[in-house]
Amino acid sequence: MSHGVFAYTWDLVGDPEAAARIAGLGADTVTLQAAYHSVRGVTPWHPAHRVVHAEYAAAYFRLRDDRWTGLRPLAPSWGVDNPDRFGTAAAALTAAGLSVEAWLVLTHSSALGAAHPELTVRNAYGERYPYALCPSHQAVRDYALTLVSEICAQYDVGALMLEACGWLGFDHGSHHEKTEGAELSVTARRLLSLCFCEACRTALGPDADRLAREVRTAVDAELQGLPAPRVEAPALLDHRATVIGELVRESKSLAGDRQVLLMATDDPWVTGPDVGIDFSTVAPDAFVLKCWGDPAAAARQLKAAAARTTVPLIANVTALDTQWDGITELLEAGAGGVRYYHAGLASKARLDRIRTAIAEATR
Repeated sequence: MSHGVFAYTWDLVGDPEAAARIAGLGADTVTLQAAYHSVRGVTPWHPAHRVVHAEYAAAYFRLRDDRWTGLRPLAPSWGVDNPDRFGTAAAALTAAGLSVEAWLVLTHSSALGAAHPELTVRNAYGERYPYALCPSHQAVRDYALTLVSEICAQYDVGALMLEACGWLGFDHGSHHEKTEGAELSVTARRLLSLCFCEACRTALGPDADRLAREVRTAVDAELQGLPAPRVEAPALLDHRATVIGELVRESKSLAGDRQVLLMATDDPWVTGPDVGIDFSTVAPDAFVLKCWGDPAAAARQLKAAAARTTVPLIANVTALDTQWDGITELLEAGAGGVRYYHAGLASKARLDRIRTAIAEATR
């Protein structure tokens, strides 16, 4: 059973003590940021900085000009004096006896979405989500797979952790979010997450216009306090499953003997960092299930998933959550490994919680 922790490159680069500190948690693996979205993070332990503001999505590994023919990731605004932050951090972790997994966020980039709006998710009203690249477009799939292939070509990592390996939808943080007052239901939010960009419309064929009208009718009815008709979208969900499945299969082909771990949830209607997919339709080397929040609910989720797939399950738990109190229930429910979020963001008390949990689970 593998116990790993998440970390950012800026937690390690410039801190000669970081790798040993992470190894001291008892983990055997580190899931290390290789391509990541914009974020502001605190670095409680770093000797040189406290707050890192990564202003846009970027690749933290070495960018080789001749390998990018279409969409190309940006180099980070942070650490401009080091063109290979991932390689530097990974080498330090390896030297400390830890395995490294490359953490790749594939379709979430506001910077690329703003530069190429025609490649972004478009809702039933024709409105774009600039943070969400739509993988129906071949250019987006090529970009995602080049991220995978470049990591595999340049680094000896044990696994790839794929985040946002599909569609991001309505429920994703935007600038000073002002949507709560409308009291949108889960159903309405999922309908607003369906993509009707040109590529998705082509995949759907003649039914695209009808489905978009049904979505608008249902959402408008809810917003205006009227009974909302039920919307079914089997063809669109099948299309999503096909695209996600192809991305996973091609990633596995590129990965060779490296494992491909997919952040996912077993609900085809879900969009976001954890892609919604029927677990019977795709076969990564492991599914990574977000087990944040109530431990009992997370255990039920794991147990249900374990009953529907033979693919190993990894529990993604967070020591940053005040409700989290250990992992015994998750292991008993079927988790074959754990990834703890997050070794760089955590306070001393929360790092102690990770250390204690790993020690108890590995006795």
